[in-house]
Formats: sequence, structure tokens, C-alpha cells
Amino acid sequence: MLKIRHLTRPGLEPVDLELAEGQCIALGGPSGAGKSILMRAIADLDPNEGEVFLNGQSRESIPAPSWRRQVVYVPAEAGWWWDRVGGHFPDPDLAAPLMMRLGLSAQALEWEVARLSTGEKQRLALTRALLASPRVLLLDEPTSGLDPDAAAKVETMLQERLADGTAIVLVTHDAKQARRMASRHFSMEAGALTPLPGPGAGR
Repeated sequence: MLKIRHLTRPGLEPVDLELAEGQCIALGGPSGAGKSILMRAIADLDPNEGEVFLNGQSRESIPAPSWRRQVVYVPAEAGWWWDRVGGHFPDPDLAAPLMMRLGLSAQALEWEVARLSTGEKQRLALTRALLASPRVLLLDEPTSGLDPDAAAKVETMLQERLADGTAIVLVTHDAKQARRMASRHFSMEAGALTPLPGPGAGR
């Protein structure tokens, strides 16, 4: 589904990677190792070089807004441009059920963004991403601010998306989460991506 060839930019050694439909890969490594740089490069949010294909179609042949709707990056700290949560969700009737499944009240649509906790922001950002029905999700520590119950709800939702064919790149420092979610595991250090040994390791 997603094929990456010699993807590079400052701070990132050339990356070759393939991700199949319905597959999750976990990416670990120390802070500042280049994990977020890689995710942003895949989503084409920063200048980069190399080739990226989605279902055989070159990224260069797809308008950038369309690419970013299909290959969605959810950073650890998402951006917010309206004062109230509901301004980020054009169709509340679609957003509310997802929010509730992630342990949030439907009333959260009326909240001010300034009152949100880190964990609430993470789950709302994930809701926003899921509503786009992306083919690939690039998730940067999506449960780092959550308690175990809320994190389990997020993982359940992601497992369902995997079963429906969505591919996921998951940055996580939680080794147990990586084992639960991913079939392949990688480490990044000093901008270099390295497959970890074990079943399904490598490309």
C-alpha cells in the first residue's frame, strides 16, 4: 500500500520502507532521534527528497491536500485554530459517536480548547483524523497522556481501523503497546531507521 524509497531531508538518513494494507509498524527510539521528522516527511509537511507511493500512485501525482487527507499525520501536540472544539468538526453528528467511544463526552464539542487536558486533546485530534477515513495513519505517541482505560479505548479503535485495511505507523515509547499493536518494529537513532529483530522485522 505505502512504499517509500530513499526518503530523506535534513536530520533524516535515507529511508526505504513498505507498509501493507491493514498493517501496523511500531517506531521507537530516543527523543530527538528523527521519528517526528520521518512522519512529517511521509505526510509531505516539510521539504523532502525521495519517492513515496500510495497504492502504486506517486505522491508527486497527487495534490498535496488530497495526499494529506489519505496519509494523515497526528502529532503528539496537534494544532487548534478555533476557540471552541466544535469549530474543528464540521459535522458534529459524525464526530460525537467517535468521541464517546474514546471516552469523551459529546458535550466536548461545546468546550473551549483552552480548557482541554493533554489527553483530551490527543483523543480529539485522533477523532479529527479518523473522520477523514485515511488510508494511512501516522500517529506520534497517541496515548502518552492517557490513563490505561482511555489508552485501551484508543487501541481498540485503531485495531478496528487496521481490520478495515488502514495502515498505521505508530511512534510509541510503550514496548507493551508496540507488541500489542504492531507486527513489525523499528528503532530510530540519529535519523537512521533500523529494523528490530523478531517476527516480521525489516521491510
